[in-house]
Amino acid sequence: MCGITGYIGSRDAYPIVIKGLQRLEYRGYDSAGIMVYDGEKANVFKTKGKVADLEAIVTEANKKGTISIGHTRWATHGVPNDVNSHPHVSNSGNLTIVHNGIIENYDKIKKELVTRGYIFHSDTDSEVLVNLIEEVQKQEKCKLAKAVQLALNDVVGAYAIAVFDINDPKKIIAAKLGSPLAIGIGENNEEFFIASDASPFIEYTKNAIYLEDEELAVIKIGKEVEVRKVHDDSAVNPEVHALDLDLSQIEKEGFDHFMLKEIYEQPKAIKDTYRGRLLPNEGIIRMAGVEEYIERFKSADRIIIIACGTSWHAGLVAEYLFEDIARIPVEVEYASEFRYRNPIITERDVVIAISQSGETADSLAAIKMAKANGAYVFGVCNVVGSSIARESHSGAYTHAGPEIGVASTKAFTTQITLLTLIALKLGKEKGKISNSDFHAYLQNMELIPSKVEKLLEQDAKIKEIAAGFLETPSCLFLGRGYNFPVALEGALKLKEISYIHAEGYPAAEMKHGPIALIEDGYPVIVIAINKGHYDKVVSNIQEIKSRKGKIIAIVTEGDVIVKEMADHVIEIPEVDEALSPLLTTIPLQLLSYHVAVLRGCNVDQPRNLAKSVTVE
Repeated sequence: MCGITGYIGSRDAYPIVIKGLQRLEYRGYDSAGIMVYDGEKANVFKTKGKVADLEAIVTEANKKGTISIGHTRWATHGVPNDVNSHPHVSNSGNLTIVHNGIIENYDKIKKELVTRGYIFHSDTDSEVLVNLIEEVQKQEKCKLAKAVQLALNDVVGAYAIAVFDINDPKKIIAAKLGSPLAIGIGENNEEFFIASDASPFIEYTKNAIYLEDEELAVIKIGKEVEVRKVHDDSAVNPEVHALDLDLSQIEKEGFDHFMLKEIYEQPKAIKDTYRGRLLPNEGIIRMAGVEEYIERFKSADRIIIIACGTSWHAGLVAEYLFEDIARIPVEVEYASEFRYRNPIITERDVVIAISQSGETADSLAAIKMAKANGAYVFGVCNVVGSSIARESHSGAYTHAGPEIGVASTKAFTTQITLLTLIALKLGKEKGKISNSDFHAYLQNMELIPSKVEKLLEQDAKIKEIAAGFLETPSCLFLGRGYNFPVALEGALKLKEISYIHAEGYPAAEMKHGPIALIEDGYPVIVIAINKGHYDKVVSNIQEIKSRKGKIIAIVTEGDVIVKEMADHVIEIPEVDEALSPLLTTIPLQLLSYHVAVLRGCNVDQPRNLAKSVTVE
């Protein structure tokens, strides 16, 4: 959740690390800090607030140096304040650490260190870890790398760390368990970059090592990165990845916010996701990750989908797709609950894990549990080389490109695109869908990007509708069938970026409680396309209208019935019901975006939220 970045080489490190921290702001944070080694001492600056606040307190005299580590913190242990911010320094002042994750047994370790004379200034588990490393170094009379390795064997929890020792200033030690960490490799090993993902160093190098769980790296100028296993100190031969990432992908390119840019990128992202997989002229769907294990899919007693947040909503859409098209029973589980309720998992289950980042801690833990019980695990994620991609038996990438805005947009639609392809392929393989219907779906899917482009032309109209939400304390989103999950997603978007309370419901559930909220002017957003349960939804709208609720309806082009009842309508192109979530979600994304902007909210970095939830 937090962000780590660092540099060791011959360039001025401060501007590289500060820019890296700015690139990692999308991850969500409440404080920031930096250490710059000037050749004699490690100068540490840290503060509650944003990276801009950090820049304001760093003096010019302390910006000089070729080694630096930086951090953006999302508070877990200890409130957000200057003292709890990272980096943390050991009692001697020799060691400096930045740390993502949670050390679960920190309190026990802290009490033991206090008995040995250590003094703690913060409430963090991270300060405990750096002093534990120092104590091990002192007791074992060993170098930093060995001390880190031994100390990590004594801790319980998750970590991504970078540690610097003023007495051995030509190296940085990094290690990872649970939280992601990448090492960028400069030309001839003359410089190295450390970061939670590749975005902070993409302009400097295209070569990176992604540390696996329980791996420790010794990063030393002029030497190849030495990687070892934490548990037994055995050597590891790391794979160097060529980064497929362009600098323009992580910049706004003229848009006011990353979220708006990413909403507008959806036609291309959807096309990139089905490119090479959806072949309508040949009448096939080609997916190696599915084909390799096709018998496991076909013989599965059920599919269990595990995910969190927006990805969970994509999983709910997939439940309709798999059961409707492929006739396979599906259960959709919150990953955070799945692992703690003693679930029944067998070797006849297929588990699909969905995650934008591929680093979601709860989903990773659920995957490991499923594999331990013999289930086949298929990963759906956006980030190449991510932990979920590596832990899954097979899987598929969405090819959405980097998603910087905390509120997920193109990740959602590309996840649905990918899951639709899988459902169609399985339906065809199992003989549950006719050839004519299969070919029709392929042709209609190919048209989705152009239909999304057409929808985006209504941006100005949706902005006008958004102006009516400025004083709204609460609202409802309603949908049925395939569009019930879209209603949930629409409510989540409005909540997370505009801070307006919103709830999503199946439209028919109005009479079972939520209708009590309806009063004069109460806003209700209803998805009422002409497929599926149209007549039932019309009846639900009439119930709202009779109680003077304010109706914003998403309808199919040419609709006249709902248009007469609604206060505002947003029209979408004609589309199959199974494909409709790819369209109906677009106006809800734009509505939430414009409401948030008009209310003066920080759209890309909403309060208290992080992009990648790498701790429980």
